[in-house]
Amino acid sequence: MSQAVGNTALAYARVWHQVDATDRILGKLAERIALVLMGKHKPIYNPSVDCGDYVIVTHCKRIRVSGRKEQEILYRKHTMFPGGLQETPYRDMMVKKPEEIIRQAVSGMLPKNKLRDRRMERLRIFPGEHSGILNANVMRSWQDGTLPQDWNPTELVAQVPRILPAKYRDRPQHTL
Repeated sequence: MSQAVGNTALAYARVWHQVDATDRILGKLAERIALVLMGKHKPIYNPSVDCGDYVIVTHCKRIRVSGRKEQEILYRKHTMFPGGLQETPYRDMMVKKPEEIIRQAVSGMLPKNKLRDRRMERLRIFPGEHSGILNANVMRSWQDGTLPQDWNPTELVAQVPRILPAKYRDRPQHTL
């Protein structure tokens, strides 16, 4: 017998969030993105279940770091050959691959387990404003990185009927 009460498919539905990284602090933004990727903002959160949402980050070229980190941060990678350590300063990385800065920061905020790669696949980062066809999927757009206090996924489904097929839209809501 099933332990589920109500429509659990709606609870596990993935929503697309859009974040503008203009003038945002790197660490604080990465922390909030990691929480959404893990699904900690949902009441059904379980550490062993991947119930997080998609996140689209735009304007990653305009992100900021606090203090002297702009001169101090080094991004390291190793080719696995002797003497193959490559170090890239923050300023050079900002010119070459600004999306990698946010990707590595968010990856460092996620738990180091088997779900990490799957969660990172749901993170889409763009250096400019244009995010292509993915903009059609965006349901939530948050500027300061926090979810609004009045965020209610059931109202969201009522407003946007494309989340559920028509056969599920007309059912009465379950109440406890």
